Parts: sequence; structure tokens; C-alpha cells
Amino acid sequence: MVWLLLGGAIACEVVATLSLRVASTGGSRRWYLPVVLGYLAAFSLLSGALALGLGIGVAYGIWTATGVAVTAIASRYLFGEPLTRLMLLGIALIVAGVLLVEVGAGH
Repeated sequence: MVWLLLGGAIACEVVATLSLRVASTGGSRRWYLPVVLGYLAAFSLLSGALALGLGIGVAYGIWTATGVAVTAIASRYLFGEPLTRLMLLGIALIVAGVLLVEVGAGH
């Protein structure tokens, strides 16, 4: 259940961030509703995962790393933003760092 909550938190955060991009670049004011609701849901779901015992370092690391990666990739396809090899290397390094944090938390 804890991983479902964390996955939901990540999905809500990504949707909210992508909606913020639309709202801030000339989209209708209606786009602010999914921004606010998405972030509220993301923090609520993250809080639920923490309440079930997921460590904050692991939870926040996975949440942010996955959010950065998915947002960058989605932005490429939805908005035509760049996704260079250097950016992909950065995403890989973030993922590696989160894995090290998670492995370290087990000791």
C-alpha cells in the first residue's frame, strides 16, 4: 500500500507541474485548478506513505527523482522542450543517487 501511495503522489505532482506549465504560458485560468488540486493530492498521498512507515529520505528521494525524470520526458513530448544527452545523464545520476540513498537506508 505504501508504494501505491507514493506512486499516486508522484503522478499527482507530475500532472500538477505540467498543468502549471500550461497555466503559466498563456493557458486559461482553469489550469490553476489541477495545479492546486494536484499538489494537495501529492502531499496528502506522500504524507500517507510516510504515516505507513516509509522513511522520509527514501520517500522524498524517489518522489523527487521520479518526478524530475517523468516531467522532463513528458515536457519533451507535450511541449517540445529539449531533452539532451546531458540532461538524460543528469536524470541517470539522480536515479543512481536515490538508489544509493535507499540502499544506505537499509543498513
